[in-house]
Amino acid sequence: MSTAAALARSSAVAEDPVDALIKSIRIPPRPSLLADLQRELASSDPSPAEIARIVASDVGMSGALLKLANSSIFGGRRKAKSIEQAILFLGINQVAALMTGLLARQAIPANSAALANFWEMSSRRAEAMVFLSRRLRIGEADVAHTFGLFCDTGVPLLMDRFADYETTYASASLETERPFTALEDERHSTSHTAIGTLLARNWGLSEDVAWSILHHHDYAVLDDADSTPTVRSLVALSLLAESAIRKYQGDAESLEWNKGGARATAYLGLSDEETAELLDELHEAFHADR
Repeated sequence: MSTAAALARSSAVAEDPVDALIKSIRIPPRPSLLADLQRELASSDPSPAEIARIVASDVGMSGALLKLANSSIFGGRRKAKSIEQAILFLGINQVAALMTGLLARQAIPANSAALANFWEMSSRRAEAMVFLSRRLRIGEADVAHTFGLFCDTGVPLLMDRFADYETTYASASLETERPFTALEDERHSTSHTAIGTLLARNWGLSEDVAWSILHHHDYAVLDDADSTPTVRSLVALSLLAESAIRKYQGDAESLEWNKGGARATAYLGLSDEETAELLDELHEAFHADR
């Protein structure tokens, strides 16, 4: 039984080997700064001033947040000069999403050669998800950003746990027909999607984000009427983002797009021409932010 199956069960079996495996994987605890942010956001009347105070308590985070807030993807014509202005221009939820991403990068170091570009690509995916969410007017941009950033966070955690996971990941990346996670489950009885879901839940992210992480290589979910529209939309948008990122990297094709692209465009109601135009716009946005 895989970790994904264990996540779907209504109750856990104490002595199950999958449970023991999960416990052996280091899931970083939720940062206290994130807990403070989430507590304020959950209040009946979240205070922009209090959120600004929480963010400003970490000078390094404040500077990084302003840099992100003023990027072409998130900012626009107006440039924020303070956290208060960033909140005014972007809104509380988007600022919180950006902060969550910065905290994730701090809590999950990707220092090995194999992970040298991990956070760069995760950030690129998150930006693409924001662009697509806004461009297609689907869902909330801050939710799309959070999903895009967290969907592959299980990768560095599994590389830290299994000495041979780098080989597994490389081989899974070349799968042309089977789901990306099939080889992970065969070799390690878990997958980066399952571990990423555990992290999302431990960090208090929404259930829609957590389930989207679990299913972001399971394209059958796009045809599953029992799955929430948010989950299906995030998975569909992630395929568009993946295709655009591959093009930006100079790759000839995206194997994941080949597996699920047709389902994604059908779910989103996009024609081939609309899809091509959208991907070209996203590609241009990537270059504008270099």
